[in-house]
Amino acid sequence: MAMQFILNLFIAALWLLLQDEVTPQFSTFLMGFIVGIGILYAMHRFYGTQFYLRRVFSILKLLWLFNWELFLSSYSVLKQIMTPKLNITPGIFTYKTALKGDWEITALAVLLTLTPGSVVMEVSEEGDVFYIHAMDIEESKDAVIRSIGKFEQAIMEVTR
Repeated sequence: MAMQFILNLFIAALWLLLQDEVTPQFSTFLMGFIVGIGILYAMHRFYGTQFYLRRVFSILKLLWLFNWELFLSSYSVLKQIMTPKLNITPGIFTYKTALKGDWEITALAVLLTLTPGSVVMEVSEEGDVFYIHAMDIEESKDAVIRSIGKFEQAIMEVTR
């Protein structure tokens, strides 16, 4: 992935140098970068790796998904706080994950802890079971499990 990006920068720089301009323009470099994207996309199957912009789009998708889940869970917590009578049942549940590797497990734990209403209390020694505390186990458990599934899929798209 890094080699494809460096090659794309090289194509953009070469494009800039081959243009007959007195002073180099950023727009010329940007056009060369876009041409380089097209060239690298046409040739990426010969590298034996996936196209590097696919991973960039996966990272952006993961960030958007996190912000959306953050908004939804914040709304849920705010709704609970604003009710005159607090009617919640906190609880702990386990979740078995399909993620492998320290980076993937850490990313999922951090994303879950950063979303309001749920906290990852512990991860098993093998790294496949999360112990999660939910603010309202009756209502938020299903929402947390749904968001975990979305996070897992997005993390796998980024790392694999």
